[in-house]
Amino acid sequence: MIGEDIRNLIQELNLRVKKDYQKLTIEQLSKELRESMEFEQQTFQRIEEFEKKGVEQDLADYVKMICKNTVGREISDIQEFYFKKIDNEYLNPN
Repeated sequence: MIGEDIRNLIQELNLRVKKDYQKLTIEQLSKELRESMEFEQQTFQRIEEFEKKGVEQDLADYVKMICKNTVGREISDIQEFYFKKIDNEYLNPN
């Protein structure tokens, strides 16, 4: 049961769709960033629940690593475009 839940979580992490952040507005990027951070937080909470239920520590660490890599990369990408757009539209509008 727990093993199936972990497989589903890994699949959910691997199937996250990368968007074309360059085409989004600042407001849309802000929303995407907030949603990604909430997803990351919820994912770590789910992993904690698995650990409390007795999942093997190596497996929990593996899922944490996948989450950090996948969602962390997503957050970094969003932030990069977000800061560029803020810079271009508000700080250096030329």
